[in-house]
Amino acid sequence: MPASGKNRENRASQMNETETAYAFPSEKKEPIGDAAHVRNAIARFNQVKGVTDTERTAAWKRIQAAAREFGVDMHEASWHDLAHGGKQ
Repeated sequence: MPASGKNRENRASQMNETETAYAFPSEKKEPIGDAAHVRNAIARFNQVKGVTDTERTAAWKRIQAAAREFGVDMHEASWHDLAHGGKQ
């Protein structure tokens, strides 16, 4: 039985929420769903392992967007500005 339009919309919405709820959505690392999690994601960004620099850049953009949304001040313009260049 085919899914109704509303069910498809709900599933699409949940998928989009999952993608934006994490700085690294494919890895499900660094949740960014509220101000406290955004601050934590910034603080722990350099501890994330197993991701490419391209994924880090995309994650940083997600963190910046979430920081704006939740009113979190960020002093770093790029993840390269973090200790150890964002990586250990």
